[in-house]
Amino acid sequence: MTGHLTPRSDVYSFGVVLVELLTGRKSLDRTRPVREQNLTDWAVPLLREKKKMFNIVDPRLGGDYPSKGFQKAAMLAYHCLNRNPKARPLMRDIVDSLEPLQVPFDVPTDQPALILCSEDFKS
Repeated sequence: MTGHLTPRSDVYSFGVVLVELLTGRKSLDRTRPVREQNLTDWAVPLLREKKKMFNIVDPRLGGDYPSKGFQKAAMLAYHCLNRNPKARPLMRDIVDSLEPLQVPFDVPTDQPALILCSEDFKS
């Protein structure tokens, strides 16, 4: 890690956030055993193998998650966390990978949740 902020370092950071979402863990947690305190050091070796990657799933999910979606997100995180910045995916490729994983949700049409007008902010 160079300490320089670049689009590729943003991709790495996104990978960290993605692993946090998949595991329900913080990126650094000193309350865990030493080998598990740094999230990426612990997770990346497990993400490398399809058989082991499911060991990182947030246990609070209780097995209730789409395994194929998890697997795709986990592989994406693995690629984002590559030590070689040039080997990381581009953000547009990340978006393309995530779009099929979207879960559509219904937006209520009977009443809006919140509408703000510029008049609401006049003093």
